[in-house]
Amino acid sequence: MGGAWARVSGWVWGPLSYLGAAIALLACLADQASKNYLLAIYHLGDRGVVPVTSFLNLVLAWNTGISYSLLPQQGPMGQAILLIAKAIAILCLWVWMAQARTRITALSLGLIIGGAVGNAIDGLRFGAVVDFVHFHITTATWHFSWYIFNLADTVIVAGVIGLLYESFFADYAAKEPGSGA
Repeated sequence: MGGAWARVSGWVWGPLSYLGAAIALLACLADQASKNYLLAIYHLGDRGVVPVTSFLNLVLAWNTGISYSLLPQQGPMGQAILLIAKAIAILCLWVWMAQARTRITALSLGLIIGGAVGNAIDGLRFGAVVDFVHFHITTATWHFSWYIFNLADTVIVAGVIGLLYESFFADYAAKEPGSGA
């Protein structure tokens, strides 16, 4: 029984899981705190577009899809399927984190998990993800408008950047296929 338990626990908890779990918890709490503040205290929904800088606004948007409003789902069945897909992704990321051998991997996966959980909580609470940051640039001859996003999306992107950095630039990154490094 002990050997079987060790194999199972190795899939769900590893030596760097404490770091990843702490980062995931902090990312999720920060995301939820920002959303709760903007909805319940600042009442962003009543304010419309709130300019912060010449290139950044706060504006409330309800995202019924996944990142950047891809695959929008209306109705309980679509939302349930999307929530199940998110849960499976979070579980797979957690297993990956339990196998992490470096702090940057655990930290990066913790950021991704925390952001994903934060957005999944929105889906359960509201049936949509709360987005509120709108980045845009306007000049006399050009206009760029990015999707409206939130803190969870930002930490997910930071986690992906961390994983990419590690895979390309870390000293131990494989320099050629099959090198075993």
